[in-house]
Amino acid sequence: MSAPAPVRPGDTGIDAPTTVPAPATTPASDTDTAAEKRRARLRATGRLALAIGNRLLDIVLVLWAAATLAFIALQLIPGDPLDRLMAGIQDATPEMRAAISAHYGLDQPVFVQYLQFLAHAAVFDFGTSYQRAAPVTEVLLSELPATLELTFWAMTLAVVVAILLALATSGRGRIGRAIAVGLELVSVSVPSFWLGIVLMTVLSFQLRLLPAFGANGPASLVLPVITLAVPLAGVLSQVLRERMEHALHEPFVTTLRARGLTESGIRSGHVLRHAALPALTLTSVIFGSLLSGTVIIETLFSRPGLGRVAVAAVQDRDIPLVLGFVVFAAFVFIVLNTIVDLVAPLLDPRSRGSRA
Repeated sequence: MSAPAPVRPGDTGIDAPTTVPAPATTPASDTDTAAEKRRARLRATGRLALAIGNRLLDIVLVLWAAATLAFIALQLIPGDPLDRLMAGIQDATPEMRAAISAHYGLDQPVFVQYLQFLAHAAVFDFGTSYQRAAPVTEVLLSELPATLELTFWAMTLAVVVAILLALATSGRGRIGRAIAVGLELVSVSVPSFWLGIVLMTVLSFQLRLLPAFGANGPASLVLPVITLAVPLAGVLSQVLRERMEHALHEPFVTTLRARGLTESGIRSGHVLRHAALPALTLTSVIFGSLLSGTVIIETLFSRPGLGRVAVAAVQDRDIPLVLGFVVFAAFVFIVLNTIVDLVAPLLDPRSRGSRA
């Protein structure tokens, strides 16, 4: 029997596990990672540039379409704008008519007038008003503050009334719903012109509480603001109430109630925010309602403003002023819709994913 082999110091007789060395990071892998990050940044920059380009293209197309349609409509209106220009001149000679026509470019063919208008509009030059003998831009800017004041207070009143009505009637049963629907239908159906006449007759002519005409002080704003705000409040209230009634049945409301939140806190702090986004998307409808409303209200109550200027410009065939007003209105419409696109993700984060 052979003797066991001697054990050397440090030798346990068990083979040590073989350690596989980690692959060393090569400069090539770092280069690939950096290149991928650069490509990702370039793709993100490309998407942003494409979105901005599409937005700018939309702006140009909307402004061009609005200006073109307005130009065509004015050409179809019976009458010669030169006759309006010569209305205050006694015994106008043919030479005088020809000189005035050449001064305003009315002696050019219609298509040439259209091209000249587009070229000047591209640099925000809409020419000179026929009746006011002033640049169109100056006329619009001088009348803008009065219209902004009227629309701001009308919008504020409409939003406050709509929110209060929606909070008070949403999810309150059949009676509350019937009251809300009735008020909304009446406010939307009543013509603004008729409502303004009724308010003027009762509060100004009979009770003598408020002035009927002019723009002298805050009191003169009350009747125009109410007249302009009533139909808008009906539309907003209907949208808010329907969305709030839908949101009240969402699971998050049940969770909030289980946490002990009051019903008024749930409605005003959570449900109303979820219902605000659909109302915000109605910006174009709201703007159209306000703009058309100012045309009626400013004329009815003899107030200064863009609406009254637009009516007078159409009646007088003041082509530069009408075209400038249309382009300005279209530009404001685009700006408001852009603001809505930026604010919507803040109110509803879920829309960020859909826009991505």
